[in-house]
Amino acid sequence: MRPEDVQIPDDALSETFLAATGPGGQNVNKVATAVQLRVDLFKLGLHPVAYERLKQIAGSRVTSGGELLITARRFRTQDANRTDARARLAEMIAAAHIVQAKRKKTRVPRSVKAERVDKKRKRSAVKQGRGKVTLD
Repeated sequence: MRPEDVQIPDDALSETFLAATGPGGQNVNKVATAVQLRVDLFKLGLHPVAYERLKQIAGSRVTSGGELLITARRFRTQDANRTDARARLAEMIAAAHIVQAKRKKTRVPRSVKAERVDKKRKRSAVKQGRGKVTLD
């Protein structure tokens, strides 16, 4: 699933605007351009497996009430930050729908095991020969 294909219901989202930090001169002080997007994960209607993966991807951004909190403040305008926050949400949802392939166990061939033991025996013999020399 690609981020462009993700459908996000509007009733699952709520936005608040806050004053952004960082450079930007008086614009930062006057205009609330940063967007805090709250997403009710239950209202997204995800498959239970995708829901769990999304919670894992989001990590500490998920509140105890089951809301995902995304703060976007990269841009100087509200509209650009709103678009950025929604794009980041779509990327997370798309990543949650990706199913990892199961890893197949592989066996070490018997010849490789025998070769390793043989090398170990030879190395042991070399080290045994390094002992103190005794004159009998």
